[in-house]
Amino acid sequence: MKAALLVVAAAGALAAGAGFAQSGADVLKAKGCMNCHEMDKKKVGPSFKDVAAKYKGDKSAAGTLVAKLKDGKGHPKADASDAELKAAVGTVLSTK
Repeated sequence: MKAALLVVAAAGALAAGAGFAQSGADVLKAKGCMNCHEMDKKKVGPSFKDVAAKYKGDKSAAGTLVAKLKDGKGHPKADASDAELKAAVGTVLSTK
């Protein structure tokens, strides 16, 4: 019984450290994106709706935006993992 509890506790600690993928909307909130952007209104930065419209039909848009966020080119460098950035960008690009 103690061994089973130890295994469950260890698995929980590993899962917490591994950082399971969050939804794009959760990443946008957690990483502070909403401080400068809103879904449908310009704030400090463009609305996510405007970003999605700008990149509509661009097959390389997700990669381009992830690279900009990682490198800090034209946007403050994002402190997020690749998976988090991809989720956030996917949410932004799907905004209607």
